Parts: sequence; C-alpha cells; structure tokens
Amino acid sequence: MPENAALSIARLTRVLEDFTRMHIRLPAERRLSFTTLSVLHTLAGDGPKRLTELAGSEQVTQSAITQMVTKLEREGLVERHPDPSDGRAVLVHVTAAGAAIVDGRRAERMARLSELADLLTEAERAAIAAALPALARMVELHSGPGTAPGTDPGADTPRDSARR
Repeated sequence: MPENAALSIARLTRVLEDFTRMHIRLPAERRLSFTTLSVLHTLAGDGPKRLTELAGSEQVTQSAITQMVTKLEREGLVERHPDPSDGRAVLVHVTAAGAAIVDGRRAERMARLSELADLLTEAERAAIAAALPALARMVELHSGPGTAPGTDPGADTPRDSARR
C-alpha cells in the first residue's frame, strides 16, 4: 500500500492500536471479559441483534456467543425477546443494568481521557480535535453511511443509545 506523503499509514496503524489498547483498559470494570463488554457496547450502541448477527459483529462462533449471552442474561445484563419480524428468531436486548455498565465505562473513560488531555499542550489538543472528523469518516467509510459510532465528532457528550 503506497504511503500518502502527509499520512504514514504504518504510523497511524501503530498509534491507533496503542490508543485502542489503552482506551479499552481505562475503565476499572474488571469482572467481565473484553469480549463480553464488547457485546454490551454493541447492543447498547446498535440496538437489539439476533445471535447470528452478534456472533458476526463480535467475530466469535455461534456457540461462543450463545454461551456469552446466556451468562449475561443470568446476570440481568441482557434479555432475549421474540423477533417481531420472525417468530422463530430472538433478538438480544441490553437491559438497564447492562446499559448502566456501558454508560459507567464511557463516563470513566471520558474522565480518564480528560485527565490525560489536561497534560497535553493546547496545540496537541487542537490537533486531536482537528483529526476527529476524519477518523469518524474512516469509520463511516468502513461500516457504511450513518454508521460512525459514538458522538458527533464535535459533540462533548456521548450519544444517547436507544434502549429497548
């Protein structure tokens, strides 16, 4: 892949990998695995999903997602409801308790990132702010129109997830 003169794809990849690793570990919530937390974040952000959809989005087997959802259901973090478009299928919904974990992790991440941002120079903070629309656009290009996750790049607060 050719490098753009203004953008080192290799450096972007390394920095995003390092940032993602740090970002995932910012909240103190430790009792759930990263994959389990990812399921909660997916359901809270995208809304109810069939098990097959969830397995695909989380890149795990059907068996693994079924076990994970069963565990989350026992803990009161998700619920299964009949799919109104197909009575044979079920949709997995995040519960208020599951959404609270997601919201708590987001709030803790925001607080920790704010502390780190306070250690940056004004120019560094401005550079990050200037990059947000392009990063959001990359997510949209990958996932499809209207699918950039989280907040509007200029917003200061997380989007409200539809809870069903």
